[in-house]
Amino acid sequence: MNAEIIAVGTELLLGQIVNSNASYLSSELASLGIDVFHHTVVGDNDQRLKEAIEIAEQRADVIIFSGGLGPTKDDITKQVLAEHLGLPLRIDGKTEQHITEYFGKMKREMSTNNQLQAVVIEGTTVLNNRTGLAAGMYLEHDNKKYILLPGPPNELKPMFKDEVIPILSVWTENSKILVSRVLRLFGIGESQLAEILDDLIENQTNPTIATYAGNNEVSIRITAKEKTTKKCNQMLDVMENRVRDFVGDYIYGTGSDTSLAQVVRDLLIDKDYRITAAESLTGGLFQSTLVNIPGLSLNFIGGLVSYSEGVKENVLGVAKKTIDHYGVVSYECATEMADRIKEMFDADIGISFTGYAGPKEIDGEKAGSVWIGLAVAGKETTAYHYHFAKDRNSNRQRTVLTGLDLVRRLLLDLPSKNVNN
Repeated sequence: MNAEIIAVGTELLLGQIVNSNASYLSSELASLGIDVFHHTVVGDNDQRLKEAIEIAEQRADVIIFSGGLGPTKDDITKQVLAEHLGLPLRIDGKTEQHITEYFGKMKREMSTNNQLQAVVIEGTTVLNNRTGLAAGMYLEHDNKKYILLPGPPNELKPMFKDEVIPILSVWTENSKILVSRVLRLFGIGESQLAEILDDLIENQTNPTIATYAGNNEVSIRITAKEKTTKKCNQMLDVMENRVRDFVGDYIYGTGSDTSLAQVVRDLLIDKDYRITAAESLTGGLFQSTLVNIPGLSLNFIGGLVSYSEGVKENVLGVAKKTIDHYGVVSYECATEMADRIKEMFDADIGISFTGYAGPKEIDGEKAGSVWIGLAVAGKETTAYHYHFAKDRNSNRQRTVLTGLDLVRRLLLDLPSKNVNN
């Protein structure tokens, strides 16, 4: 069984709202073993919606509509589908009562237009809307299945979960399901990643592998298709291990919502290390990124933004001769910044950021030239030089992520101080 999702609404075409419903529905349908091969977005136009329906009927078993069930004249989904199928419309009494009671509780006068939300296509199974007013519909006609859902995600999602999934499950109980796993990587580009994994990608069958470029990082999505989640996960484990054999050093976590900052937070807590930072070009962005993740109050104890030479020298304690001889964008300045901040806050790890974010080069240093220093108790302090080549803010963001990745790799190699480990 395969499905097509038709999102109805001119506001989607204008970019005024994002079509998040399609992403949600595709994910849910995959878990049922229903393939989604096409997403269609169509405006509030009778003829164009009819054309979209006719095309979808040629290539899909299940056609799911989101949007166009409201009380205004531009809500046309059920009217167009009813006319296309040659079926009449009727008032659903239960939905009408629900709408009437809602306005009564709100002590508001109900517009006659609101009754349109109780109108359904004859022969449909009415889908209850427990978070809104418009009725949803499920209809089987000429070997096709039509599902009409409201547009607001807070109405569509519970309706699909509570009303639609039990219906579709009857038809898909023997289908194979899709289970995906996302690996998050930093420090490698998508083209380089695809080249390294070329043999795996070229010879993929089941599971499948796909690479995606993100904001300063890349992801690998591995997808398995089998009858049970357990079998899918077993297949995913095998493929993930093969991928890690090639690019394991770059993989920092799994899951679509995982971030480098979260991984660093977990490692700091798990190994019981305290970190501090001295920032110049990043202006506090590293520290802000860390504290955006809850739970670090015992492991991140504070830091310093030392943007000017005067603050580097007079507050942080970088030697004047270091600044005069080597400049503030140098190995020497970065390592002293890391040493001084670690001592100032009595931390286990001190990290420093100095450089030129852009847009212009300064003192012969090109924009995007960055030094990141690392001072660790019991180890020699060092610094790493990078050349980033985007705009000012992108260079700053890349610098922060690079610093987080350096700390992640460092923590993986450090012994745990936690007596419970």
